[in-house]
Amino acid sequence: MNNTNEYSIYGEYKDNLQTILDTIVGRITAFSDEEYDRSGIKLHEHLIARVKSEESMREKCQRRGLPETPHSALAELTDSIGVRIVCSFIDDVYENVRLIHSYDDIEVVQEKDYIKHAKPNGYRSYHMIIKVKTPFCDVLGRTPGEYFAEIQLRTIAMDSWASLEHKMKYKKNIANSDLIVCELKRCADELAACDVSMQTIRNLILQQE
Repeated sequence: MNNTNEYSIYGEYKDNLQTILDTIVGRITAFSDEEYDRSGIKLHEHLIARVKSEESMREKCQRRGLPETPHSALAELTDSIGVRIVCSFIDDVYENVRLIHSYDDIEVVQEKDYIKHAKPNGYRSYHMIIKVKTPFCDVLGRTPGEYFAEIQLRTIAMDSWASLEHKMKYKKNIANSDLIVCELKRCADELAACDVSMQTIRNLILQQE
């Protein structure tokens, strides 16, 4: 264990997280590039990935009443590694989901489809928790080890709405908050309808090729 990792909430496993993240991102990007070369379709517009910061992970452990230890960060919690895939069209979201399911060294532990079943406030996204089999030792002492990662998949419209809603959620002392909630819900529904229309248009174009 080196000095940098000695005081990390991720302990000696810290350096493994970035390597695993880079592998996940590399696979998704390579698949999208191959599909673009084959068909001209980009399966995602952009991709955001991060290893959760030390501060954020410690704060989450405190909120959950967990000790600030590598076991809590890597075995009790599942978002030390996070990836957000933002797509142009709804079908591209599900194609990326299919890809993630196809890997032998990835186990999908949990998934929630908030696109087909939106949250009451209008939030839409596809959430996955995966376990990645790796050549590294994990926090439970297993080699090969398994590491959790969380993946969110959205369209551009869903991502824009979620970003706005997130900012509004943390504003304090907002006047007319009930009206704002209603308006955000209305916007979410309108954007969802737009996503469906854009998907329909693309399907019609592809049928003519």
